[in-house]
Amino acid sequence: MVIIRTTFGPITLDLDAEKAPKTVENFLSYARDGHYDGTIFHRVIDNFMIQGGGFDTDMNQKSTQAPIENEADNGLKNDFGTIAMARTMDPHSATAQFFINVKDNDFLNHSGKNMQGWGYCVFGKVTEGAEVLDKIRAVATTSKNGHQDVPAEPVIIETVDIVEG
Repeated sequence: MVIIRTTFGPITLDLDAEKAPKTVENFLSYARDGHYDGTIFHRVIDNFMIQGGGFDTDMNQKSTQAPIENEADNGLKNDFGTIAMARTMDPHSATAQFFINVKDNDFLNHSGKNMQGWGYCVFGKVTEGAEVLDKIRAVATTSKNGHQDVPAEPVIIETVDIVEG
């Protein structure tokens, strides 16, 4: 279990190391290293998702470890309240950035091992803090440093705490 502590409140997640072992270990590695401390949710789209873990409050991108293998073929779905890895067009390019789905996003699910079908790897779900998701998804957004859908007032990830079960 992890708790993402934000300026809007805590979001508790139950991670699925059984179905997404490499992805969970990757996320926990960044959390243990303090990578997420002081990063922001830099992309917020109501009725879609909130994305964070890659930029500081000045929109400077943080350096990352090597990309990981996409485990989106694990049977987990991009449903409301699930956390998944963000990536580029390359299916196997996920590093530190993640997103939390704020609606069921079936079109992000794995449908085949090809460029169009790989999908986005879900590796856990929100167990507490849905009201925090609602607050974040409703913030006013703007464009900043060439990025769209950036919260006008930063939504800061203060820390990601790992709670050993």
